[in-house]
Amino acid sequence: MGPLEGYTVIELAGLGPAPMAGMMFADMGAEVIRVERSTKLDPMRNCDASFRGKKSIVLNLKAEEGREALFKLVEKADVLIEGFRPGVTEKIGIGPEECMARNPKLVYGRMTGWGQEGPLSQTAGHDINYIAITGALNAIGRPNQNPVAPLNLVGDMGGGGMLLVNGVLAALLEAGKSGKGQVVDAAMVDGTAQLMWMAHGFQALGVWNDANRGINLLDGGAHFYDTFETSDGKYVAIGCIEPQFYAQMLELTGVDKERFADQMNEELWPELKAELAEKIKTKTRDEWAEIVDGSDACFSPILSLSEAPEHPHNKLRNTYIEVDGFTQPAPAPRFSRTPSEVKHGQHGPGEDSDAVMKQLGYSEADIAALRDNNILA
Repeated sequence: MGPLEGYTVIELAGLGPAPMAGMMFADMGAEVIRVERSTKLDPMRNCDASFRGKKSIVLNLKAEEGREALFKLVEKADVLIEGFRPGVTEKIGIGPEECMARNPKLVYGRMTGWGQEGPLSQTAGHDINYIAITGALNAIGRPNQNPVAPLNLVGDMGGGGMLLVNGVLAALLEAGKSGKGQVVDAAMVDGTAQLMWMAHGFQALGVWNDANRGINLLDGGAHFYDTFETSDGKYVAIGCIEPQFYAQMLELTGVDKERFADQMNEELWPELKAELAEKIKTKTRDEWAEIVDGSDACFSPILSLSEAPEHPHNKLRNTYIEVDGFTQPAPAPRFSRTPSEVKHGQHGPGEDSDAVMKQLGYSEADIAALRDNNILA
């Protein structure tokens, strides 16, 4: 029984960050009902962890009867989340005004890249575009080379899905006090800007050079905060910022301690990095992992997606689980009294349509009629 047991979340089907938020709500115990538009099965769905733990109903929301079924769901729900462009749900007739008229306590979570207003709000985009205008993408990469796309972790998932979860939970807490719902505008540009708070602080202090990338403390500029190739063509990560951890790294790698003593002298960073790289390349990744194991040198092997679940730390904590026949991250964060869990694997499109409609008071004859009229599938 997770901490959101007893809450109901309606998820209007979409891609990426909003489904991730729905997955997290389901993991935390909420009943998440995903309203889908079609029974057509996307081949990617079979390996999409965001479907886990959710019920699935297929409704034609362009039809009045389909919208009415959604409103009946809304009346019994605590949250609705959607990830369309601004104005789309209003155009369909299921926007915040219509939904909150049926349930004034509803939290209406909106996930977009650019936000609900602004000159870019109606334009297409993806993670790489959202993080481009916040300074995040410009800061990632090697000196005098193109910025490096950090998968879709910064905009979509960190600045998007996580922000939506945070906003919805805060609005739920407030609704518990006021009895009133509200709209949560979760934009990936806003979330990415939030994630860049420390870099802005460094820049204000004058310790971040914005003229180039890969030359600062946390962007790979420092010899003690970067990745290094090992003798077997694999890699390790070193991040020993604090002096005591830096000292352990020097001890364990066997470099000349006097040569490396002036840790924060930025003028020495390039040549010290070259010397450390040469030292790291004398052993394999796993040999280094064994040498530094249990130390505070902030020195880690860089693992692949397939290797990560087999790391002893991840195995002990059950950081990864198998659901629907493939390995995926376990629910997080962890709760001492009301632990999260994956209640079940993914349900196919419309698998729960009949059961959900019966819960809303529809008879079998009503359900059959809606299905005959292509309102329900």
